Amino acid sequence: MLPSTNDIQNPTPRLTCQRSFGPTPRLIGAVNIHLLDHDMTWHLLTPARCQAAVEQSMCAMSEGRLDVPLRSFVPIEACGSLGLMPAIANEDGLAGAKILSLIPRNPQRGLPAIQGLVALFSTETGALIGLVDGAAVTARRTAAASAIASRTLARNDVNSHGILGTGVQAYSHALAIQHAIPSILNVRIWGRNAPHAIDLAERLVAEHSIPARAAKLDDAASCDIVTAVTASQTPLIEHHHLHAGMHINLVGSHQPDRREASSAVMAAARIFVDRRAAALAEAGDILLAIAEGQIAATDIRGELGDVLLGRYEGRSCESDITVFKSLGNAGQDLYAAAAVLEAGREQSLV
Repeated sequence: MLPSTNDIQNPTPRLTCQRSFGPTPRLIGAVNIHLLDHDMTWHLLTPARCQAAVEQSMCAMSEGRLDVPLRSFVPIEACGSLGLMPAIANEDGLAGAKILSLIPRNPQRGLPAIQGLVALFSTETGALIGLVDGAAVTARRTAAASAIASRTLARNDVNSHGILGTGVQAYSHALAIQHAIPSILNVRIWGRNAPHAIDLAERLVAEHSIPARAAKLDDAASCDIVTAVTASQTPLIEHHHLHAGMHINLVGSHQPDRREASSAVMAAARIFVDRRAAALAEAGDILLAIAEGQIAATDIRGELGDVLLGRYEGRSCESDITVFKSLGNAGQDLYAAAAVLEAGREQSLV
């Protein structure tokens, strides 16, 4: 379970390109390495700090300053897969890779579905600088991407947020989007397991004063902002859930044969992605809609980084329906992990 630190209002300084991580308390062989566990990573990587880091990564990606190969997964026959995701941003002096295991059945055992680490290296010497908990980084940075998309693409007058899912990502998304859009007054949570939705809503109210309640699928899927963070293989968000001006974050599906929104939903929306190449290789929400003839690859309006840079228009009018299809990438992990180390140094924790 993630820590319950009430950090929604914590301020964040902007990241700097020059990073000096100072002395380190750990020694492995002949190399000094910062080690940041799950709790410290979660505490240091506040929603505000993480959103600043992820926004930088998105802009770097769209400007071509971030080299991120498509991720590689190798099956673990008994239970899931092992992934490797490298990234380098030479101009910002950042290099690293995320190594993780993805075990879908782990939540049933009380364990995270995603476990691993982000390794940071010096771009001058190649030395290993730090190892940052991968599960906490993934939870924070994935939610940060959706929060940035919601802030950028949603209408200014939104007041309701529907969350489909009840796991770690549902929790982190509730915190991140509430931080980005504090005008939200109604958070509705749906899950296949209704008691889990009730538990999550009660936790958000008790720990963070977020106005959350459990809801039916039709109720949650028709909010001003809808965030889907499920492992569903088939659509949950259908055309009848749509209304003029809504914004949708599609987060849970990252395989070509899985989706959380129907083709009709995708055809009705202005579609934005975090990385076009990855979306056309992995995003089932997009690929299945293309296969069914409902959209074309050219219907992807652009990367969110392009919108942040002012290269493309996001919402063109109040009635637009917008979709952000999130896959995440190692560039987001890289900038987020660097932000963790920087925060630790500022607070004399590393």
